[in-house]
Amino acid sequence: MQLEQVKAIVTGGASGLGLGVAKHLVAQGAKVALFDVSAEKGAQAVATLGANTHYFNTDVSSEEQVVANVKAAQDWLCGLNVAINCAGILGAGRALGKDGPMRLAAFATTVTVNLIGSFNVAKAAADLMQHNAPDEDGERGVIVNTASIAAFEGQIGQAAYSASKGGVVGMTLPLAREFARIGVRVMTVAPGVFHTPMVEGMPENVYNSLCAQIPFPSRLGTAQDFADAVAFILQNRYMNGSVIRLDGAVRLAPK
Repeated sequence: MQLEQVKAIVTGGASGLGLGVAKHLVAQGAKVALFDVSAEKGAQAVATLGANTHYFNTDVSSEEQVVANVKAAQDWLCGLNVAINCAGILGAGRALGKDGPMRLAAFATTVTVNLIGSFNVAKAAADLMQHNAPDEDGERGVIVNTASIAAFEGQIGQAAYSASKGGVVGMTLPLAREFARIGVRVMTVAPGVFHTPMVEGMPENVYNSLCAQIPFPSRLGTAQDFADAVAFILQNRYMNGSVIRLDGAVRLAPK
């Protein structure tokens, strides 16, 4: 599909990678509904991006809230043909930490937001997309999920995070196969080490050391890098059921 035809939901759209995707799409003429839990950041994002965006306060782990807000977003967008899942949390912590075993609630929260939240949005969006008029290839919509290279080589302390992102990778192909009958593609992007608000307070030597670990280019990924990958997926109808690593050829060490 052409980017100016995009009517999208972007979860985690008020900051980070989600905001980067929303900014890129809006610049190409798309309309974007921003799903996020921060009303303050949501308002700031809309003020920055303009009239082609609207904020919906949404906890992606809530099935009822997601269903209601996906429908509300479709109404505001006057259609819905794209859903991009960027909402997520790190959930770092060792299974056996200094204070004893990780609380199961901490593990469950990470999986609930990252994996179940992505599934919640994907199924709710696909349910509405299936009623869209098909294009010449029969396409009615596209869903793009966000995983992580930690899904493949998670580090010590990333058991919960890696499990949640591994689940996102694992559901990509089954969903793509199931949604083929309704003309909805499903893809996943697995980012590597990206420049996010978490790294902005790092000492310069630590930041430079982190950059040096990336084979090429030796820098952290940017929101624009991520947005470019998502835009390519949206425009290339033969991209379906796969996971794209976006990582500068880095492979995570054990710790």
